[in-house]
Amino acid sequence: MEGAVDIKEGLEGDVLFLKISGRLDAISSPAAEKKILDHITNGQHKVLLDFSEVDYLSSAGMRLLLRTSKKLKTVSGKLIVCSVTSNVLDVLKMSGFDHVIDLSPNKEEALSKF
Repeated sequence: MEGAVDIKEGLEGDVLFLKISGRLDAISSPAAEKKILDHITNGQHKVLLDFSEVDYLSSAGMRLLLRTSKKLKTVSGKLIVCSVTSNVLDVLKMSGFDHVIDLSPNKEEALSKF
């Protein structure tokens, strides 16, 4: 299905682990963002996003990351994105997001940062 994004949820201790698969674009990002922000509103203030299966990130997807990060900062929470694919990492670096969002090469290293 075009524009579909799949999110698998889990808990690693007190860290919300979300494995995102597909494209984060203008079509899929609003639903993904709502799901993530609902978790934050419900008290999950440590969020780990696994991007190992995200094959496309548009400006709407970057906006999702920025809004999530800002929302977590207001509640003294933390966002980490791990296992970013090379093409998505290129987009994040070109836009300067690698200095705004905490990135980790893998899940284990990301969990150690919380």
